[in-house]
Amino acid sequence: MAKVTGGFLVPHDPVMFVAPKAPDEQIAKKVWDAYETCAQKLADSGATIAIIVGNDHYMLFGTTCLPQYCIATGRVDGPLDQLPGLSRGEVNNNIHLARHIAEDGRKNGFDWAVARSFTTDHAFSIPYKLIVQRAESISGRAISAIPIYIASGVDPYITLQRARELGEQINTAVNSFNSKDEVYVIGSGGISHWVGVKETGKVNEEFDREIIRLCCAGNLESLIAYTDDKILEEGGNGAMEIRNFVCAMAVASASKGELIEYQPVPEWVTGLGFIELKTA
Repeated sequence: MAKVTGGFLVPHDPVMFVAPKAPDEQIAKKVWDAYETCAQKLADSGATIAIIVGNDHYMLFGTTCLPQYCIATGRVDGPLDQLPGLSRGEVNNNIHLARHIAEDGRKNGFDWAVARSFTTDHAFSIPYKLIVQRAESISGRAISAIPIYIASGVDPYITLQRARELGEQINTAVNSFNSKDEVYVIGSGGISHWVGVKETGKVNEEFDREIIRLCCAGNLESLIAYTDDKILEEGGNGAMEIRNFVCAMAVASASKGELIEYQPVPEWVTGLGFIELKTA
């Protein structure tokens, strides 16, 4: 059977692509190098499938449909929001595993929204380009990637507890998938950032380091104990994306994490944290 063997928690900051020279050169280099470190670790693993857990930014689903969680089970391309150095292209989706996850969910109390044709945004496409496709280039082997989008960017938000439960269901589904694939999971999101409000550009390093500490300790209980009000106050509306971290940690059954890099970068409007997940 397939097995989840590792993963990462990483940012998906589009401002890095729009204004790459805005921060101090050494700070910027540390962030770009962190993506390269993740890519090298993925290349060195035996993984052939990556699951990327991200969130819509009110551009894919819009006001007409706001699913709590959605999985792409067919053709995928992206990103819709093309950025300098991040052009739109086809994604090698693992359709068979994606459908298996959705079918397993329906049997076990998880009513997945499915997209039989899907265009990603930068939440998926930044880690896909900088980690998955880069790992393919380094290793010379194909690594397919499954987009999963959960409601952590726009209300009504998925609860932190449900994000955890969803990750556990994905883990169970992977473990029952009839293949010898090794699977990596990538939680794509925050940490602190304020989007489209007067505080935009603010970074709360104290909040970020506490979230990092809990992720590295594998402490899901303390993470899901955060209230939305506390997250919004201390980390901003963009920090609601820690739901993506919680889901990915549950997918990996992460016993702990190891910090790769953290940089608070107001010029890129985000606290940028990179953590390698260690499976239980």
